[in-house]
Amino acid sequence: MNAAGLLPMRVLIVSDAWHPQVNGVVRTMDTVVSHLAGGGDTVEVIGPDRFRTMGLPSYPEIRVALWPRRKLAQMVDAFRPDAVHIATEGTLGWAMRGLCRARGWRFTSSFHTRFPDYVQARTGLPPGLAWRVMRRFHAPSSGVFAATASLRADLEARGFTRVRPWTRGVALEQFQPEPSDPWAGLPRPIALYVGRVAVEKNIEAFLKLDLPGTKVVVGDGPQRAQLQRHYPQVHFAGWRQGEALSRAYAGADVFVFPSLTDTFGLVLLEAMACGTPVAAFPVTGPLDVVAPGTGAIGPDLRANVLAALACNRDACRRHAEGFSWAACAEAFRQQLVRVEPNGSQALT
Repeated sequence: MNAAGLLPMRVLIVSDAWHPQVNGVVRTMDTVVSHLAGGGDTVEVIGPDRFRTMGLPSYPEIRVALWPRRKLAQMVDAFRPDAVHIATEGTLGWAMRGLCRARGWRFTSSFHTRFPDYVQARTGLPPGLAWRVMRRFHAPSSGVFAATASLRADLEARGFTRVRPWTRGVALEQFQPEPSDPWAGLPRPIALYVGRVAVEKNIEAFLKLDLPGTKVVVGDGPQRAQLQRHYPQVHFAGWRQGEALSRAYAGADVFVFPSLTDTFGLVLLEAMACGTPVAAFPVTGPLDVVAPGTGAIGPDLRANVLAALACNRDACRRHAEGFSWAACAEAFRQQLVRVEPNGSQALT
């Protein structure tokens, strides 16, 4: 048995977001997989990297699997899972959903991304139809895992059922205050953004602010070239990972999170773990993660940035220490269900 008293299981995770992509879904699932394997489970992740793929229009870095069902079925049969979790609603997610439905298998799913809002941000189309598609996708799931209380309430208000709590964690051993300053030479204070440089992140709401010091962007994406031309005074640093990313957070004076559509925002925890306070809008994610004294939340992003500069960095670190990846993985594991329709659903 593992630490939670559960017998080892064969857990299959199907995700359209997987390596080499760099985003919160990949980081979450990768960390959970590591914890499950460390607890004795056998875990298989099936992602787009194992299929013929194409890049999404206007976002070629994101690859989607083409006609995956037959090959996916062969992989599933070879693995013989005890439990199936569908992490995303892309082509692989739909294919695995269809396979489970055809076989009468139970499965769980998770809601990581507000795709209807992303569609609206990219195309201007009303999100109503996309929300209906998302609701249909998750309807047969035995449990829809959602990261925050405000997100769960929103999903339930939209007609989603069997919504379950599943929070996130932060790698405290990696993200911590650092004595070195990667932004030496740039005028202070440093206002930092970390994440994809894409329209759905609402990053321009940050870049256009009139702020003292320097605005820094760590990340890349389809909007980067355009935004670099429009905002030459902003320092675009590209992607950073590992220790370099930790130093980037720790060397900033305030972390700015302009997104209106994220479901959690792992970068919020990473910044606070490095002692950096947060400025954000009052939306899902910041409302659930940022505690009093660790940042400023409100409709005026500029005022939030200036207010966050006065927050205590030690308080930010202490707050982040309350978020454990071990607890996140344990909650995920305990809410899985057996694929077989006979017998107990719980994996206990």
